[in-house]
Amino acid sequence: MIIKILGTGCSNCKKLEANAREAVKELGIEAAVEKVEDIKAIMAYGVMKTPALVVDEQVKIMGRVPSVEDIKKYL
Repeated sequence: MIIKILGTGCSNCKKLEANAREAVKELGIEAAVEKVEDIKAIMAYGVMKTPALVVDEQVKIMGRVPSVEDIKKYL
């Protein structure tokens, strides 16, 4: 599983990355968590509001920071 955090490096983007890593850890699954900070790459996903969570190339959440429990539902 590949999880991507789309965002330019703001505090919300960092919080989403931390929450995603915690969700992976709590579920005990194999997943790579990647940061995407390039604005053109972010826009290629159709994301206009960051941060965004992408799981296996599908945008799951954008424009907010979900809790660890919320992220677990998408993994």
